[in-house]
Amino acid sequence: MKSVLIIGMGRFGKTLAYKMAQLGNEVMIVDKNEEIVNQLAPDFVNAMIGDCTNESVVRNLGVSNFDICFVAIGDNFQASLEITSLLKELGAKYVVSKADRDMQAKFLERNGADEVVYPEHDIAEKLAIRHNAKNIFDYVEITNDYAIYELSVVKEWVGKSLRELNIRHNYGVNIMALKQGGSIEIPSAETVFEENDHIFVIGKQKDVFKLSNKT
Repeated sequence: MKSVLIIGMGRFGKTLAYKMAQLGNEVMIVDKNEEIVNQLAPDFVNAMIGDCTNESVVRNLGVSNFDICFVAIGDNFQASLEITSLLKELGAKYVVSKADRDMQAKFLERNGADEVVYPEHDIAEKLAIRHNAKNIFDYVEITNDYAIYELSVVKEWVGKSLRELNIRHNYGVNIMALKQGGSIEIPSAETVFEENDHIFVIGKQKDVFKLSNKT
């Protein structure tokens, strides 16, 4: 369990707060809008109304006691910058700040953010990946070059085993897992692919796109 501070209860902040709490973490929420905090307070043990651009407000939060501090403000970038800076000055261990574009990210990092996230950018990128190639259902980026993709099994693989196909050599990707009949398993060399299977592969985008066009 982690101790988490989330500042800003817009759509992103609320979703983050509920998910972190669902995962068993101790969550404190803060927003300057009294109405929003009062609506959310019944669902969170720790909820506070306050303007975190005010140093005394941030100081009273005891930010050094939290494992992670999230700055989830989306409608006031100047406020996000000020709060990020204050959190680090007052001893926050790890600060994650929300940005909408690269220029914002650069300023947030200069002001002390340990990590910057792009919620809208990430959603748009996933949507583009899914619709750019056939039969890609989801993906998780590992590095700039590699990602894990979920896609339909290649038609020509049906009825054949991993050993027969020599996938890494022939296609440049690795099979990490197989979704077959509603369950996910790690395939063996003797696993035979079936028509409605989904596969989880790790590889470079160009190789996966080439593979997905065969499904």
